[in-house]
Amino acid sequence: MLDIRFIRENAEKVQQNAKNKGYDVSISELLELDDERRNLKGQVDGLRERRNENSGMMKGGKPNQELIDEGRQIKAELAEREKHLRDIDERYSEILKLVPNMAWEDVPVGASEENNVEVKIVGDIPNFDFKPKNHYEIAEAKGWLDKERAAKVAGSRFAYVMGDLVLLQQAIIQFVMNTLTSEAKIKEIADQAGLSINPRPFVPVLPPLMIRTEPYDQMDRLEPSDDRYKIEGEELWLQGSAEHVLGSMHAGEIFESKDLPLRYLGFATSFRKEAGTYGKDMEGLIRMHQFDKLEMESFTESKDSFSEHLLFVAIQEYLLQQLKLPYHVLQKCTVDIGKPNARGVDMEVWLPGQGKYRETHTADYMTDYQSRRLQTRVRAKDGLELVHTNDATAFALGRAMVAIVENYQTDSGDVVIPDVLRPYMGNRDTL
Repeated sequence: MLDIRFIRENAEKVQQNAKNKGYDVSISELLELDDERRNLKGQVDGLRERRNENSGMMKGGKPNQELIDEGRQIKAELAEREKHLRDIDERYSEILKLVPNMAWEDVPVGASEENNVEVKIVGDIPNFDFKPKNHYEIAEAKGWLDKERAAKVAGSRFAYVMGDLVLLQQAIIQFVMNTLTSEAKIKEIADQAGLSINPRPFVPVLPPLMIRTEPYDQMDRLEPSDDRYKIEGEELWLQGSAEHVLGSMHAGEIFESKDLPLRYLGFATSFRKEAGTYGKDMEGLIRMHQFDKLEMESFTESKDSFSEHLLFVAIQEYLLQQLKLPYHVLQKCTVDIGKPNARGVDMEVWLPGQGKYRETHTADYMTDYQSRRLQTRVRAKDGLELVHTNDATAFALGRAMVAIVENYQTDSGDVVIPDVLRPYMGNRDTL
């Protein structure tokens, strides 16, 4: 969440930012509630002090009726004020949590994803001398994908992924792990992007696949809750992406400056209901209820956080370029970047079978919006400060395989393995 002092000092900008992001929240009401809660807190503190004084006087000797009556009056008044303060605090917290993070200065203002700005196009769209097939046509013919039997077992939007497609996924995982755990490779990517950063490599993590309600809410990733899977009878949810459980793992902790940046590469099977998407992308590996992802998460000091965001974007481009997949880069507009985000970048790969670009990567820059509620801090040069967080897709593995199958398909129905993945697949040429 935002700092209430920042909101008070920049009320008009915060209100306009909320409007630009599409959030209906009243900053004037929030500030009025803040005034009221501070006033009430002063009254409650004063009454508690009077209660303690009264209690001390009655303990000092035989209490007279006047002291007894005064004690009863203070107790009743305090109970009334405390209840009122709790009510005001609850409403204040509700509204404060609705205030979105401030958009970075270069984020385009827009009312829908149609207003996202194409930054660049990389790679040539392949020309086939045959009509390219959709990935699911190829995968089903090869016996790599069985959604019919999965529907019998788990329902729609699940799949049995089999054979060479499993080996391809494992190859992608190993390729990414080897790349991002190499300090030399991180330095190479940063240098190519013109970034002067600490090249500390990523720590690979297999995180929990469940998360409690409180940290999920503190991460501001619980909503929309109707797209999440909740464990019945418990305050526990299946996580929707690895960054949800990576970004919250250091809640309440204080880092030393020398320990940052701390970078994690998490692999997790993730779960989403894909509410509101029924009838869309029902064929193949897109918009599944269950999917595997490699996700980057980092914690930095505030002075380094924007460069870290640019590093994550550079890493995403490097990975796509190594697979020689054609893609374009989009800078997301205000309404599309999300509530906790200060800035967002998407990458979409061209899918010949669909004849369009489809999203494969997102890079989210959160500044200190998440860490304020999580209370994740660092002992910096000028004292304790909130850390800044970044997260970004390394590969959503289903979509990565979709992109490879469609772009590397042959007329015979085989799929050529990208050069960079062949060492992880026994140096084979094709799937």
